[in-house]
Amino acid sequence: MTTRLPVFRLLPFMLVVLLTLAGAPAWAQNIVVMVNGDPITDFDIEQRTKLDTLTTQKTPSRQDVINTLIDDKIKIKEGKKYGVEPGVSDINQSYDGMAQRMRISTDTLTKSLESKGVRPDTLKSRMRSEMVWTSLVRGRFKEKLIVGEKDVADKVRENGEAKLQIEGTEYKMQPIVLIVPRGSSSAFQETRMKEAEQYRARVGSCEEANSLFRSTPNATIRDTVTKTTADLPEALRKVLDDTPIGHLTAPEVTRSGIEMVVLCSRKPTTIDTPKKREIRDKMYQEKYEKTQKAYLDELRKAAMIEYRNH
Repeated sequence: MTTRLPVFRLLPFMLVVLLTLAGAPAWAQNIVVMVNGDPITDFDIEQRTKLDTLTTQKTPSRQDVINTLIDDKIKIKEGKKYGVEPGVSDINQSYDGMAQRMRISTDTLTKSLESKGVRPDTLKSRMRSEMVWTSLVRGRFKEKLIVGEKDVADKVRENGEAKLQIEGTEYKMQPIVLIVPRGSSSAFQETRMKEAEQYRARVGSCEEANSLFRSTPNATIRDTVTKTTADLPEALRKVLDDTPIGHLTAPEVTRSGIEMVVLCSRKPTTIDTPKKREIRDKMYQEKYEKTQKAYLDELRKAAMIEYRNH
């Protein structure tokens, strides 16, 4: 004998089911691939396709996107195995950095992505896998990626270049930031600029700068940075060449606040020629690409990849 529930008791249950199905997009139900037990859905593929189209100005094939997403899952899993797991703050910092390089605010970057139908999390997921993978490859294959000086020199000569080094300058400096909280008034910013100018008049050495800014509220002095002529753009080199040793550069408004640099030393040095640097970078990149491809191929072979609906 079959027991039937009264219709009035079934209605609320059916209503909940219908509302749940109506509210759940089709992509949420459609798993295309399982990678080591982790799903890739149609929505993931659609989102990544939009992002890749936006960044490369070319529409990738569906299979290429699926392969990329599979690789991402494999990289993240391998990262966990070795304890390489960037935190939310690391990813957000990378996201903010991208906006900064594009000379736009983080909010503008988010709105720009959303206007093209791309969720910021899609870009952040890609950033996460790239950060994990770079850290893994460089950490695990450090020795393999070393580019020997003799190999570089031989390659430079093969290219018809005789010179390996040229005269340059080495700069030692410490960045200083007077913090200006986001949303501060222009009057407050102006006050901080005046403070910066007063500090410039007072500081005559790196020791003085450290003593002053390590005890000043809402200000910070960072660790010493060493750069050569080859590392710096011409405009910044000129600023540093015109700054007396131990003094501060003119204050500039940045995303962090009011920034200056105290120049600790400036001395002549020999640096690699631009051609030598270019060749070394190219040789390193070739080694990196070959190493990371072999590593990923090995991980792919060991991975459980199951196509569901493709």
